[in-house]
Order: sequence, then C-alpha cells, then structure tokens
Amino acid sequence: MTAQQARQRFIDGMSLAATSVNIVTTDGPDGRAGITVSAMSSVSADTPQPSLLVCIHHASRASRAIIGNGRFCVNLLRDDQSYISDVFAGRLKTPDGDRFSACEWVQSKNGTPRVRDALVAFHCRLDRHMKVGTHHVFFGAVEETVTATGGRALIYANRAYGSPTRLLADSTRPGDSDGDGERELRLGCLATFGPPLVPAMLARLQEDCGAFDMHLVEGDQQRLLECLRSGEIELAMLHDFDLADEFHSTPLHDLRVHVLMAGDDPLAGREELTLADLAGKPLVMLDLSPGRDYFLSLFRDAGLEPSVACRSSSVEMVRGLVGYGFGFGLFATRPAGNRTSDGRTLVCRPLVGIPGPGRLVLARRRDRTPGRMAAAFTDICRRLVTNGS
Repeated sequence: MTAQQARQRFIDGMSLAATSVNIVTTDGPDGRAGITVSAMSSVSADTPQPSLLVCIHHASRASRAIIGNGRFCVNLLRDDQSYISDVFAGRLKTPDGDRFSACEWVQSKNGTPRVRDALVAFHCRLDRHMKVGTHHVFFGAVEETVTATGGRALIYANRAYGSPTRLLADSTRPGDSDGDGERELRLGCLATFGPPLVPAMLARLQEDCGAFDMHLVEGDQQRLLECLRSGEIELAMLHDFDLADEFHSTPLHDLRVHVLMAGDDPLAGREELTLADLAGKPLVMLDLSPGRDYFLSLFRDAGLEPSVACRSSSVEMVRGLVGYGFGFGLFATRPAGNRTSDGRTLVCRPLVGIPGPGRLVLARRRDRTPGRMAAAFTDICRRLVTNGS
C-alpha cells in the first residue's frame, strides 16, 4: 500500500466516526476568528484546570489567531444549528459575508465569543500547542463552562449531520392492545406549520383510533430530514424543497407567501403586497431553513437588497417583534391568529408577483412501511389539510 492509499483509507475510515460539531472561536490582539471543528476531545478533569484539545489546520486564520490571542472558546452546537456549522466551514455564506452574523454571540469573561444558545461552551486559556503534520493540536485550560438548559448535540458521521437517538431494543409499549408497538406516532414538523395544524390533526387521530403514544420533533428542514433518516421519526411535515428519492412524499397543499405586519403599519390597509412595497423596510427574519434562504432569494432575484433588522428561530418571537413595529415578517403560509402573545394586533397580507414557495408535504422513508398510527395520520392530513378544513 502506498502512502497515498493509506492516507485515503484513513480518511474514509475516520468519516464513519460519529463526532460532535463545534465552532472554535477566538478574539483578542490578533483579531476575531472562528472555524468548524469535529476534532475535539476531553483530556482530563483532574488537571489544575479541566483540559480539552482541538485540532485545527495550520493554514487556518483561526490557528494563527488562537496562538496570538492565547485563548479560545469551543462551542458545541445543538442539532438544529447545522447552518452555523456550514457557515464557519465555508460551505455557506451569510448575506454580509461575515461568518459571525450567522448567529447571536455573548462575550465571555476572558474575551472569547460564545454562541448564545450553543448546547455547551468551554472558554479556554491556551495551555500549549504542537504541530502534528498539517494540524495544530491546541490544549486548552477550561476557565468557564456554560451549559444550555436543554437540547441535543449536532453530530457528524458518514459525511452528513445527524442527532443522537435512543435505540430501543423492544418497540412494544406497555398497554398496547395489539402487542406489536403500533400505538405510537413519531412525527416531525416545521415550527412554522406545527402549531396551527398539528394539534387539531392529533385530536382527530385520537377520536378515530383511540389513545396513542406521541413523539414530536420540531425543527428546520435539515433536522427533520436527518430525523427521518435516523428513524427517530416516521413522518415529517415539511417543504417539498430538495427531497431526495429516498423519501416518499404526500402532497398536502400549495404554499403561498404572506407578509405579517403590525396593525398600525402604513401598509396594513392594502389587500396584497409586492416586493417593491417592502423594499427598504426592516425585515424580522424567521431564521429557519429552507424558508430563510427562499425569502432572501426573492429580494435578490428582483434586484433588491433585504434590510434584515433582526433574526429569530422562534415563530412567537418574530410575531412579537413584528407586533411592536420592529419590522415585517414573511411566512410561507398564513400565520394563525391576529394577535401577539401579549395581545398586540397583527395584520397578514398575501405577497404577490413572486414564484411560489412550493408545497407542504408529508414525507417518509421509501424503504419503510408506515405503522398503523402513521398511516392513519397520513389519511387525516389528506382529508383536513388538502381540503382546507
């Protein structure tokens, strides 16, 4: 075996290892920098300060900045934060070209930037480093650990993102009338569609089939597809964007973009709106894929530059900010209700003269036969959503 063959076999073999996905950041005299890293490991909790290590390519700006600044932060991402990973890996670009605009940040006591809602962050003083081949191995003395209240780690294996899932040796649940584990529904939905649609469908399912166990996942398109692949969920209510052949989809209805505004917005009196009406006005961006990228592309394809005032992955937060006049919001379906959570008036108008955002579909893996609850839920979706009832 040649050295090149051995190298390739090693790379291919390591691609099968499941690792956490981390953003390593630094700031200080040598500037701010950040990079996506999977090579992170605990070293010891019993050194004078707990210690960990990360490996970063020597040519990376982050490597040079960490050495110059003498400190870094390891941000372990949640399983719905793959967008941040892709930005800091250079696979995606933010609208302004600054990687750090991909999310919100908190400055730590030692000056290193922390992803505000990372699963966990380790703020480190650079203890020592060495170069091995093409990479620097950085040993960090952990000065502060900040842990989120909930969530699961984003992992990377087989050159794809995933999330940890408990593997159950026996799917049968106590109390199953048929004893075959068919009284469970494992469902995922986009956060934008779930609240106005799913509860009524689950209530109808219970009326039709009796009591059942539920496992619900809310997230962006990428997370839901990963959950389908892993088997964590059987069904996912999502966009028909970029669905691979491995998924079977049941069309529910065509989506239509709506503009959400405060009740006293000057445009609230219009029956419908165009992109030109919105040009230059602040946008409160619902920061979930694929809607986020679709909405931004609408403006750019029309030769307009969207003015993003702020971003949030929470539908209710976007509704609240819109209600207080921070900007308008865009949704791929008509938002439910005309009030914010604290009672402020909202107005919703269709956006016309644009290519549609596709369809809402119910997707499942082609290689798996849907269980009893999944099949019944699919039938209910066809009747309720497709018919608009």
